[in-house]
Amino acid sequence: MYLMNNQDKHGPIGIFDSGYGGLTILKEIIKELPEYDYIYIGDNARTPYGTRSFDLVYNYTLEAVKEFFKRGCPLVILACNTASAKALRNIQQFNLPVIAPNNRILGVIRPSVENIKNYTKNGHIGIFATNGTVESLSYPLEIKKLHNDRSYVITQQACPMWVPLIENNETENEGADFFVKKYIIELLAKDPLIDTIILACTHYPIIKNKIKKNLPKNIKIVEQGSIVALSLKDYLLRHKEIETRLEKKSQTKYLTTESPYMFQKIASLFLSKEIVVEHVEFEDILTSKK
Repeated sequence: MYLMNNQDKHGPIGIFDSGYGGLTILKEIIKELPEYDYIYIGDNARTPYGTRSFDLVYNYTLEAVKEFFKRGCPLVILACNTASAKALRNIQQFNLPVIAPNNRILGVIRPSVENIKNYTKNGHIGIFATNGTVESLSYPLEIKKLHNDRSYVITQQACPMWVPLIENNETENEGADFFVKKYIIELLAKDPLIDTIILACTHYPIIKNKIKKNLPKNIKIVEQGSIVALSLKDYLLRHKEIETRLEKKSQTKYLTTESPYMFQKIASLFLSKEIVVEHVEFEDILTSKK
């Protein structure tokens, strides 16, 4: 058994996404916690995850987690709603105790719903997400688990065209407007009383203004970036056994399983700056999945 659990070395925080969307999370985390080192990996060669099966997303995410551990990350953030929905719990329960029991993996769903009561007034909540996240029922289940003292009405809407439009830089054309309006109409037709909508995909903040323009003014939009960043800050304050193992040189490395050139080009939409990107190929470096 090969354990990636060297606590004598300091390492970066790993941030994982199926593509580019997790950059919206990384951007907010760096803004809140600039002193730490980070490694971002986008599995662009196999994106999108939203239409993949549970088993496939689990396997892909586990490979990424192994790569982060190989690179010395004591803490990994799954900055991907689909990976958080379909893979996080199994990896935490079955893999982590075997391969790296002193490391930690966190997702983006729980922080996103912990404070939902601070946003909604009438308890009618809408969820914009990928097919995979919607099918997993992770948001309704997590909201019920965390807020079982309140009766919420949760309505989900899959938005399969939003990620391709964003990643192909097509957000300013008429087709983008059509699909933004289409999914908003479909969601509100299911529940006209919705007063709060969670953008449950890390890509969606890129089109937040377009979404906001087509929503009734009384509806609040909940983004994940700042919420996850503040949640991580609180986590590190409460878990010194992890925090003291983190490198603090304010350095960030970007990796992609696809073309570094393409990643660099599109990442500028998310980060508003030029970055250096490297190619990475996942290896089966651990001997046990469960």
